[in-house]
Amino acid sequence: MTDQMFETVLVANRGEIAVRVIRTLRSMGVRSVAVYSDADADARHVREADTAVRIGPAAASESYLSVERLLAAAARTGAQAVHPGYGFLAENAGFARACEEAGLVFIGPGAEAISLMGDKIRAKETVKAAGVPVVPGSSGSGLTDGRLADAAREIGMPVLLKPSAGGGGKGMRLVRDAERLAEEIAAARREARASFGDDTLLVERWIDRPRHIEIQVLADGHGGVVHLGERECSLQRRHQKIIEEAPSVLLDEETRAAMGEAAVQAARSCGYRGAGTVEFIVPGDDPSSYYFMEMNTRLQVEHPVTELVTGLDLVEWQLRVAAGERLGFAQEDVRLTGHAVEARICAEDPARGFLPSGGTVLRLREPRGEGVRTDSGLSEGTEVGSLYDPMLSKVIAYGPDRATALRRLRAALAETVTLGVQTNAGFLRRLLAHPAVVAGDLDTGLVEREADGLAAVDVPEEVYEAAAAVRLEALRPRGDGWTDPFSVPDGWRLGGTPRPASFHLRVTDPVEHTPRGARSVTEDRVSVTLDGVRHTFHRAADWLGRDGDAWHVRDHDPVAASLNRAARSGADSLTAPMPGTVTVVKVAVGDEVAAGQSLLVVEAMKMEHVISAPHAGTVTELDVAPGTTVAMDQVLAVLAPVETAVETPAEAAVETPAEAPAGSPAEKETA
Repeated sequence: MTDQMFETVLVANRGEIAVRVIRTLRSMGVRSVAVYSDADADARHVREADTAVRIGPAAASESYLSVERLLAAAARTGAQAVHPGYGFLAENAGFARACEEAGLVFIGPGAEAISLMGDKIRAKETVKAAGVPVVPGSSGSGLTDGRLADAAREIGMPVLLKPSAGGGGKGMRLVRDAERLAEEIAAARREARASFGDDTLLVERWIDRPRHIEIQVLADGHGGVVHLGERECSLQRRHQKIIEEAPSVLLDEETRAAMGEAAVQAARSCGYRGAGTVEFIVPGDDPSSYYFMEMNTRLQVEHPVTELVTGLDLVEWQLRVAAGERLGFAQEDVRLTGHAVEARICAEDPARGFLPSGGTVLRLREPRGEGVRTDSGLSEGTEVGSLYDPMLSKVIAYGPDRATALRRLRAALAETVTLGVQTNAGFLRRLLAHPAVVAGDLDTGLVEREADGLAAVDVPEEVYEAAAAVRLEALRPRGDGWTDPFSVPDGWRLGGTPRPASFHLRVTDPVEHTPRGARSVTEDRVSVTLDGVRHTFHRAADWLGRDGDAWHVRDHDPVAASLNRAARSGADSLTAPMPGTVTVVKVAVGDEVAAGQSLLVVEAMKMEHVISAPHAGTVTELDVAPGTTVAMDQVLAVLAPVETAVETPAEAAVETPAEAPAGSPAEKETA
C-alpha cells in the first residue's frame, strides 16, 4: 500500500453500502467517519464506524444530500477523502467538484467524467464517436414534449422514455401505445425531477426480450484501464435489477472480449478514473449485437459478484487509485473463476403488488456459511421508513459452477429472517428455482411475466395454526397456584357442550381459525403439526416467518369492523396501500368521480402510486392534503357509490407505474 494512503475517509452514504465501505477501510487500517440523519441515529453503519457525525434531520435534502453539511463533517473529523457509495451524491459532479475545492479527494472519477456520462444524451454521442455501438434513439438535449413524441413515432413503437440525468429504472417508461405518449412523458418528467432534480428526457427504441449485460471497468490516473468481465443483470422488475450474476451464460469468450474492449474504449473516451460500469443491452437471440446504454460512474450495488469471481476488493482498489497508485495488474492478468449470484433484499410486499413496506426489524437472521456472503445495513431494532432506499441487504452466493451458486443462494434466502418488515426474500428464492432461470434462459421481461405465480398471495393454513398456537400459549395459566377456570382457553361453557377455542385473525382477509394440531411455542419459534406434517416458523410479536416469507398475523375484531361499515353507510374507505407521503390530491369533497379515475398520488421510497376510484361515486370525506405523511391502511378518502353502481369491496384501486421502486432522492439506482 502506498505511503500516500489516506488516514481518515468520510463515507457519505448510509445503509448496507456504508457498512460495506467501512469494512474495507478497517481492513486497510484507515479510520472511517460515518454520517447520519436523525432517522439513522442508531443505525448499524453509525455503530460500526470509528466516528460518526450528525448532518441533519430525516429528510435527505437536509442531510445526505447537503453538500455543505457533508463537507463540514469532513472538516470537523480531519478526513482527507470522501467515499460517496452509490446513490445520493455518488454521481453528482457538483459534489465531486466541491470536494476538490475543499481539499478533499473524491473517491471516484473526476467531475468532468461524471458530468459527461451522467448526461445520457452526451454520453451516447461521446462513446459513439469512440466506435462503441449505441441504441437507436433521439438526439439532442432539451427536447420539448412534442419533439420527444415526434421522435418516438419516428423510431416506432414500442419505445423507452429515460431520464437523461439518472438511471436504475427511476422515471423510465415503456410506451407501446402512441396515444399514451403525452401522459407518459409528463409522468416521466415528474418522476425524473423528483429523483434527480432534472426532468430532461430521451427516447430509445425498445428491444423486445433483451438481456442486460454490464462490464466492470477499473482505471487508474496514469492511463491504465482494464475490464473485470461481465455481470448478467437481466432479472429485473420495472427496470430495476433484483438478481445479478457473474459471469453470464450468454457470452462466449469472443463476445466477452469484444464487449470488454468496447467498455474500455467508453471509459477512455471520458478520461475515466476509478471503478465504473458500462451497461449494454443485448438481443437474446444475437449476443454479438450489443448496444451501449449508459455508464454508471460509481461502484455498483452488484459489485460483490465481480469481487467473488476475480478475487479483487473493488473498494480497496477505489481507494488505491484515488490515492494515486497505478493498477497492479494488466488485462491478461484478470481471470474469472467460478460463479457468483446476488439477490437484493428489499422492503416491499410481493403479495401486494410489490408495494413498499416499512416497520421495525423485530427479529433478524442473516445467512452465513460456505460460499455465502451478506452485505447488510440491518440490525434488530432498525426502523425502516419511506424516506430512503428500499434495499435493505444483499445475499451473495459463490460456487465452482452456476448450479452450485444458485443452490447455495436459494438455501441462504430460505435462512433469511427479517420479521417486522415485509421483504421480497421468499419471492427471490422461488424466482431462482424457476426453470428458465435455472437454465439461464433470461430476459429483462421474465420477472414481470412470472411475478404473479411467484408471489405468495395465498396464506397457508399452517400460518393461522401457528398464530393461534402463539395466542393459546399467551393465555395458558402460569404458576402452581389456583387458576380461575374461566381464564383457561379449553372451550368449556356453563351448561353446554365444550366448544374448541377459536381466534379471529387477519393477514389479508379475516378468517376464524380453530387450532386442531399439536403445537410447540418458544420465545422465537413456533411449531405446529397438521395432517402429520410439522411446520416450524420464526416468530416475533405478531409476525411469523419461514423460508424467506413472512406474515403479519393480526387479531381481527368482526364486531368493530361491522360497526365501522355501518357508520360509513355503505361508502368505501380508500386507504393507503403502504406508508408514504401524499404528493398529489386531484379531488375535493363533493366531487363526483368515474370508475378508475385518479384521485390521489402517494409516494414511498420515491415511487409514485396512483389511488383511483374503484367505482363511480361521490367523495364524501377527504382526510389528507399534499405533504401529508400516511401509514399503511390509513384512510385517505371516503367514496360513496352512486345509486346505480354495484358495490365493490372497500379497497382503493392502486395503479403502479411501470417504474422501479426508487431509492433515496437523487439516487440513480437501488441498482
